[in-house]
Amino acid sequence: MKKVTNQTKGRIVSAAWKLFYQYGYSNTTIDDIVELSGTSKGSFYHYFGSKDDLLGSLSYLFDEKYEELMETMDPKLSPIEKLIKMNQELFLMIENTVSVSMLSQLFGSQLTTKGEKHLLDPDRTYYKLLRQIAVEGQQQKLFRDDLSVNDITKAYALFERAMMYDWCISSGNYSLCQYSEKMLPLFLDGLTA
Repeated sequence: MKKVTNQTKGRIVSAAWKLFYQYGYSNTTIDDIVELSGTSKGSFYHYFGSKDDLLGSLSYLFDEKYEELMETMDPKLSPIEKLIKMNQELFLMIENTVSVSMLSQLFGSQLTTKGEKHLLDPDRTYYKLLRQIAVEGQQQKLFRDDLSVNDITKAYALFERAMMYDWCISSGNYSLCQYSEKMLPLFLDGLTA
């Protein structure tokens, strides 16, 4: 039953973000989301109290991408190569499916919310994958031994959020993917042994 429930929520989130990207947040209605997702208003309100609640769900969409990556990523890649691949895939997805204004609204909602901060949820697939890669890197002695797995995970997540935040405050006037291709190796040099 849980898989079906997650699929329903996932369909709602995916439909909402497609519509937000295509028509803008303000021009998208709950009826539009329900129609595209093939669900019902009851299902929508079971998971979300309002359209605004969907702002925090972008992390759910990102995690769908990470789940796909976990299944398809070449296990022969080094931990460093895996982090680079994750970053490329995420930032490519953002550039192609998430508008700067929507990503900005997500950051804004996470800053002002009194409730759950989805981006920081340690149970997200994103953090599980990062921890797995950090453990692998520690075991292979690729990462500095004075940093814990949690230090590496937190630092990497902080780097990605900083890149996205800067892209937002710069109004997306440069390629997030291309800029990260330059900056990520410099960041990773600070983590390696």
